[in-house]
Amino acid sequence: MSVNTAHPVSRNGIFAAIIAHFGVVNVLTLGARDIGKLVAILARAQNKLIGVAGPVASGDGRRQRSERSKQAIIEASFALIEEGILAPTAQQISDRAGVGIRSFFRHFSDMENLFATADELSRKRTEGLFIGGDREGTLKERLDRAIERRANGYEDQKNIIMCIAGQRWRYEILRNNYARYQRGLRKDLDNWLPELRKLSRDERESVDAMTSPEMWLRLREYQGLGKKISIKIMVDSLSRLLLG
Repeated sequence: MSVNTAHPVSRNGIFAAIIAHFGVVNVLTLGARDIGKLVAILARAQNKLIGVAGPVASGDGRRQRSERSKQAIIEASFALIEEGILAPTAQQISDRAGVGIRSFFRHFSDMENLFATADELSRKRTEGLFIGGDREGTLKERLDRAIERRANGYEDQKNIIMCIAGQRWRYEILRNNYARYQRGLRKDLDNWLPELRKLSRDERESVDAMTSPEMWLRLREYQGLGKKISIKIMVDSLSRLLLG
């Protein structure tokens, strides 16, 4: 019977058990009964190595590889969208991640499941793009800073916004996430500009339209305007409503 000696701790344990039982002796001097005991010790040690060290280590390795594969798939989906592939397929994502298509569907039952997981992992960073900033000062100062921060967030997430806009009709998770982010943006702007609460309902709704991600995309992508002039257009539109 061969004993796995690749694990130094287990190997030392085997030797210690043999010495504790028989002392330092030549195995050839052992009698039949002692040889049987020696075989039993080695068998127990072999079982421990196979039953504990082998499968656990192997299982841990498989789990780690599985997690790396899952993370690679998520990162690949973001990378493709950032490159302008706004509706990447499972095959495209798998190819970029370096995994097989079957591996993709072992981790994610469908694209909607992938979107849900990706949103959970990126939500904190995405919300952090909009939350924060110096919210003290005059109405004009706060308005300028609020629009600039929002514009920077939109610019950072521009391809993600276009991806969602193009596929929202297809996936419920994207519709739900979009609605949640819109509620968050409205609440955040109210925090920047408490004066908005004095507006009529129609006027308040127009503020959301003027400062929406769709407006930003229209100015930047469809009208081809630069970032600075797009910010100025948003600020001027809101200023006329709030400052007269």
